[in-house]
Amino acid sequence: MSTSEPPSWPHCAHGADPAADPVGCRGIHVPGHTACLAHLADADRDAYLAGLTPGAGIDHRGTTFTEPLLTGLLNALRAPATGHPHLGDASFESATFQSDARFESATFEGDAEFISATFEGAAWFESATFEGAARFVAVTFQRAARFESATFEGAAWFGAAAFQGAGFGSATFQSVAWFVSATFQGDAYFVSATFEGDAEFVSSTIEGDAKFRAATFQRAARFESATFQRAARFELATFQRTAWFVSATFEGAVWFMSATFQGDAGFASATFVEADEFGPLVCAGRLVLSGARFGGPVTLSGAMRRLECRRTRWSSTAEIRLRYATVDFAQAVFEYPLTIAAEPYPFMLTAGAPHAEDRLLSGDNPGVRVASLRGVDAAHLVLGSFVWISRSLVRVCR
Repeated sequence: MSTSEPPSWPHCAHGADPAADPVGCRGIHVPGHTACLAHLADADRDAYLAGLTPGAGIDHRGTTFTEPLLTGLLNALRAPATGHPHLGDASFESATFQSDARFESATFEGDAEFISATFEGAAWFESATFEGAARFVAVTFQRAARFESATFEGAAWFGAAAFQGAGFGSATFQSVAWFVSATFQGDAYFVSATFEGDAEFVSSTIEGDAKFRAATFQRAARFESATFQRAARFELATFQRTAWFVSATFEGAVWFMSATFQGDAGFASATFVEADEFGPLVCAGRLVLSGARFGGPVTLSGAMRRLECRRTRWSSTAEIRLRYATVDFAQAVFEYPLTIAAEPYPFMLTAGAPHAEDRLLSGDNPGVRVASLRGVDAAHLVLGSFVWISRSLVRVCR
């Protein structure tokens, strides 16, 4: 919010100075008063808090909270049966939390509005329940944001939010999870998270490690144009529908070991700067790498129905070890030796058990078929055993 323009709500104006700050405090008036909660007289503040009951709706847009002030507010909303805060519709738009903000185990029975809020200390929402929409759009988290085991029953909006470090381990998103254009300046921790609605990370930037180990995506997972500046860890993740990483940039290691894609996995036009391993994974649909670029040596492995590598460019050596796959390499470019080999036995999980490919690809021939090499300079191409070329391609080659 511009410091020169007043907010859209009736505001406190405490500390206003015609020369330096004509607006003053932007906190909304407490009902029945002309000051915000932070600048209300002590007796009036005590009376307001005493009148609150668990589940009450509150509106403290633009208010600056110290730790004692927030604690006093949440204490007034604690349900006797649980000892945890229960809030109805809660609006903290453009609020500033100067110290740690502790909303652990809180229940937001209505919509939770934190749009453009600033958390100067740690933000604690562990085990919180959001029954309505949770709007954290354009929020600034200057320290850790902890949402481990939180439950989002409505849409969770984190678009354009800025995180120093984000923890969503074991969180459940029952509706859309919106992290479009979000920036994670530290690690993004979504280990064992469950996304029951669409997971939207389009154009997000993760400067630390992206940790999605064992996450479950029940609907579409969209990471188009996302940037992973360090390791992208999706090992043991399950994608029950389509997964889109189109035009994403992977600057560090890429971990999809034992990941399962029940639909198509799209990595078209993605850039892999130094990914040395990609898989082994299982894809019941198409693994699309058309237009992708691999900057360093890489081993790509997995069981899948189709691998599409049209116009894909490898700038170093590559080994592609597959099961069941039909491969399309039309107009692909490889500057160094590239080997396509059929893996005779199922890939093994890190714990020593075979990858669960049978229920997705059972009945198919585990060999590998090359469907197209159109426009390819095959001087560096090596085909291993159990890899055969389709009859139509043989006729073209002849």
